[in-house]
Amino acid sequence: MAEAHSAREHSASSMFARPRGGPTVLRILLGAELRRLREARNISREEAGYAIRASDSKISRMELGRVGFKERDVTDLLSLYGVVDEQERAALTSLARQANTPGWWHSFSDVLPPWFEVYVGLEEAASRIRAYEVQFVPGLLQIEEYARAVTLLGYADAPPHEVDRRVSLRMTRQKLLVGEEAPHLWVVVDEAALRRPLGGRQVMRAQLEYLIEATSMSNVTVQIVPFQRGGHAAAGGPFSILRFAEPDLPDIVYLEQLTSALYLERREDVDRYLAVMERLCLDAEPTSSTTKILHRVLTDL
Repeated sequence: MAEAHSAREHSASSMFARPRGGPTVLRILLGAELRRLREARNISREEAGYAIRASDSKISRMELGRVGFKERDVTDLLSLYGVVDEQERAALTSLARQANTPGWWHSFSDVLPPWFEVYVGLEEAASRIRAYEVQFVPGLLQIEEYARAVTLLGYADAPPHEVDRRVSLRMTRQKLLVGEEAPHLWVVVDEAALRRPLGGRQVMRAQLEYLIEATSMSNVTVQIVPFQRGGHAAAGGPFSILRFAEPDLPDIVYLEQLTSALYLERREDVDRYLAVMERLCLDAEPTSSTTKILHRVLTDL
C-alpha cells in the first residue's frame, strides 16, 4: 500500500511539474489520473457522478479531458477515492486550476468551434505530428494568401473581418514549428493538392515556393504521393496522428469532418492509422525527391 501511495504521489507531482501545451493537455492528464483513482477503488462512474451532483456522462467527459474542472468537484472526488495525503491533493487541485486557464487560442473563440479547440490544444502539446492531405496543402505549411483561399471555400458568405480572424488563427498556429520545443511535422501530400491552384496562379506559385523553403527546416518532413501511384492505403481521406512526449498521453488520431471531428484514442484504432501512414510513406516518393517534384509542379504552373 505504501508503494502504491508513493507511486500515485509521484504521478501527481510529475504531472504538476512537467506538462506543456496549455489547458487541453492538463485536462487530459488530470482526467486520466482521476479515472485511475476511481478504477483502483472499483467505483462506478454513476457513483462518482452522484458524489459531485452530476451524471455519469459528465464523469466520462471529465476523465477524457473534454470539459473544465471545478475545484470543488475535484476535491470531492479525491475524498471519494480515498486520497487523503495533503501534498497529493494539493498537486491535483492545483492542476485543476491550471487546466481552467485559457490557452492563447481562447482569444479566437469567436471563430474557433469547440470540436476544433481541442485539436489546437493537442497540436500545441504534440512532439510529433504526422498528417496526410489529399485536397489542400497542410494547414501548418500554408502561406497567408493560400490560407485565405481555403477559408473562403468553406466560408464564402462570411464577412471580411471573420475571414481575417480565421486566417489569423491559422497563421498563429504555425508559430509552434519554431523554437526549442517545436514538434517534428511529417506530412504526406497527394500531388493533386499541389496542382490545384487555390487563390490563383500567383498565390499557388508562392505557396509552392514556401513549401520548398519549409523542406529545409530540420523539424519538417514532406513527402508527395504522385499521380502515377494510383490508389493507396488512405483512400478514406485526410487524417492526422499526434504523439506526445508526456508518457501519460496516448497517441491520438484526428479526423476532421464538415462540422465536427473525431478523436480516436483506442489502441487498435491508432495502430491501424499508424499502419496506413507507414504504407503512405512507402507509396510516396522519398524525401530526397520532394524539392525536385515541387520545382517540377512550379514550372508547370
